[in-house]
Amino acid sequence: VVCRRASCCCLPVHLNEDNARFGLLAALILLYLLCGALVFSALERPSELQAHQQWQEQLDNFTQQHRLSLHSLQVLLRQYEEAFVTGIRVDPLRPRWDFSGAFYFVGTVISTIGFGMTTPATVGGKVFLIFYGLIGCAATILFFNLFLERIITMLAYIMRWCHERQLRRAGVGGVEARGEDDSLEGWKPSVYYVMLILGIAALLIACCASALYSTMEEWDYFDALYFCFVAFSTIGFGDLVSSQRESYKAQEAYRVGNCLFILMGVCCIYSLFNVISIIIKQTLNWILGRLDCSRMHHPRQRVQKRNAVHPAPANEAARKQRFTNASVETVCDSETDAGRRLSGEMISVNDFMANKVSLAILQKQLSETAHGNPRQSHIRQNGFSGGVGAFAIMNNRLQETSVDR
Repeated sequence: VVCRRASCCCLPVHLNEDNARFGLLAALILLYLLCGALVFSALERPSELQAHQQWQEQLDNFTQQHRLSLHSLQVLLRQYEEAFVTGIRVDPLRPRWDFSGAFYFVGTVISTIGFGMTTPATVGGKVFLIFYGLIGCAATILFFNLFLERIITMLAYIMRWCHERQLRRAGVGGVEARGEDDSLEGWKPSVYYVMLILGIAALLIACCASALYSTMEEWDYFDALYFCFVAFSTIGFGDLVSSQRESYKAQEAYRVGNCLFILMGVCCIYSLFNVISIIIKQTLNWILGRLDCSRMHHPRQRVQKRNAVHPAPANEAARKQRFTNASVETVCDSETDAGRRLSGEMISVNDFMANKVSLAILQKQLSETAHGNPRQSHIRQNGFSGGVGAFAIMNNRLQETSVDR
């Protein structure tokens, strides 16, 4: 009974915190979209107007030179646009729906890249794509999360090994050093290092893939690098698509290398996005914490000092109010106490910049894995296991909501 009451009392608090975080994130994303729209409009709109003007001049010159009516030419161009959707190009391209072309297509479907250069034209193909993509995309997201778990485990062991070597070189070790801050007992691998390692790995893969694409596709190197980010992040505009020509030198080897580069790049960028999202979440927690503290320290509201002696409250309501104010002030004043803070709590700017706090679920998993005590993923509570990133958030939420009331 006590556990049920405690869960019921804590649930609204967590919901309020989650709602506040969700609202702040939505507002920041909206602001981010508005800023992005302004920047891209300023950069790309003049080029768009210039391209329309040049195209209109070319149409006028062509109709005058060949004595054609503009209407007849536009009819031909519309027919070409319809043929373009089915894969017809002026220059010959590889077949779209032979086995290799279809395999490339389903790879872009389940990875959610969706370049758009190949799309089903028949009703049967469109219906099959809906069910095929529903299962395939879900399975691929699960694969990415499991890949992220293994990346975390590997990086945690590597960072622990490097830390042990650093301690040996510094002469720190033995029983007398275990209580110090630089010993292995108090060491926690940093999420920032994981983000740095994943970023470097993604950059190396993108640079190597760009060198391959610029050679085989005859693209500019910067265009190839742009394609790598668009493909690896599964944005998939489709303005540049690899492996679409009719023939290449060493064609089979190039197609295999293309698939491997895209697979490795997508996995690394997905893992990097998860780590960055954890840091963004902690930043939101810090912003909300500062807002709460500033509200409680408003000049019109008198906040009592922590260690001052005060007269006893006159009634129960006054006692509860004093307890609330003292609790909030304690939270605000103890922001520098990073050693006692849990990974999911708010952080201060100093702690954030000094990297003294463990960040969310990923940091905790790094610490447990590095110390040889990985979380027990085989133990399931109420049917839901753990995970990392967005997968962990979803599983934890399902586990919380499945508690018997």
